[in-house]
Amino acid sequence: MKVKELRELSKEELTGRIDEARKSLVELRFQLAMRKLENPARIRTTKRELAQMLTIMTEKEAVKG
Repeated sequence: MKVKELRELSKEELTGRIDEARKSLVELRFQLAMRKLENPARIRTTKRELAQMLTIMTEKEAVKG
């Protein structure tokens, strides 16, 4: 999902997506440890997406706060 689309999400939707990304990252790391991960680059992209979502969440809180 693009950053522009993420910025349009509500705070609740963004929180849900952050939780999903964290769960996905844990699962990917587990698969990597078990040597069952076919594409290790997915860890990098998931971390990047998570960081973008957290940044947007911080921006939204700064505007309201």
